[in-house]
Amino acid sequence: MMRVVFLLVPQLHLLDLAGPAQVFSTAADQGLGYEIAHVAEQEDVPTAQGLTLRATTTWPELTPEDLLVVPGWRSPVLRGHGEVSPAALARLAAHHAAGGTVASICAGADALGRAGLLDGRRCTTHHDVQEELAARHPHATVVRDVLYVVDDRVVTSAGIASGIDLALHLVAGRHGPAAAARIAREMVVYARRNGDEQQAGAMLRHRAHLIDAVHRAQDLIEARFDSRLGLTALAAAVGVSERTLTRHFTEATGLTPLRYQQELRLERAEHLVAHGATAESAARTVGFQDARMLRRLRARAEPTRS
Repeated sequence: MMRVVFLLVPQLHLLDLAGPAQVFSTAADQGLGYEIAHVAEQEDVPTAQGLTLRATTTWPELTPEDLLVVPGWRSPVLRGHGEVSPAALARLAAHHAAGGTVASICAGADALGRAGLLDGRRCTTHHDVQEELAARHPHATVVRDVLYVVDDRVVTSAGIASGIDLALHLVAGRHGPAAAARIAREMVVYARRNGDEQQAGAMLRHRAHLIDAVHRAQDLIEARFDSRLGLTALAAAVGVSERTLTRHFTEATGLTPLRYQQELRLERAEHLVAHGATAESAARTVGFQDARMLRRLRARAEPTRS
């Protein structure tokens, strides 16, 4: 039996807690041996979403088999936020020193840093506070734009939904990938993402604009990225000329509609390959005739990512 103990901090994000808690709860329902507990420094814990949670203030007895998790909290910056007492930080450090695993979601990484658990280790957090985490904990190596990082029983994840990926990874490490896949299916999670996948995929990276026609075109491309999409039909569907759509799309995203579709295909194909598909199979699944175009696009993307 593994006990998973969540340390609840005022103004925590509900999904930072609920996502991984649901993973371990579903694992328990499937007979995998998990028990969940919630501790805090006061019984009533306000959340960022306005719901108050009730937790115990009494810490359970922990063994090296148990897991301590610090969900993140709402804060535009890390400094001055995240009320974690020195006593609670000492418990985090002591659990790790005794051979246990400590994890964080989002801003919770700062609590691990204050406990001294990030020094000399790789870690990550939400992309909005990555630079501040690195500045606050200069002896840590902050890995940018990944979903989660595991380093010597210190497990840190990005923001919000990435806590689900982290928890599924931990279940897979203990019970095998098939068990994690069953839990993901039960939760109606599309797939367990690898830790080194990007926090902001193509569908998020190119949405920071205010052009309605381009957003509508992106919606159509994303829904049918694995199919043939003619510029004429795409422009007609969003109610502008081909020339106007191409101009606005390029201004808003830095890509033509075709290049945007190719980027979506490439990202999806790389996800499939990372989960065991062959390059040929992944290429055909996302709409390429064979793997040659996939290899060309991957080669073209490498200099940008390096």
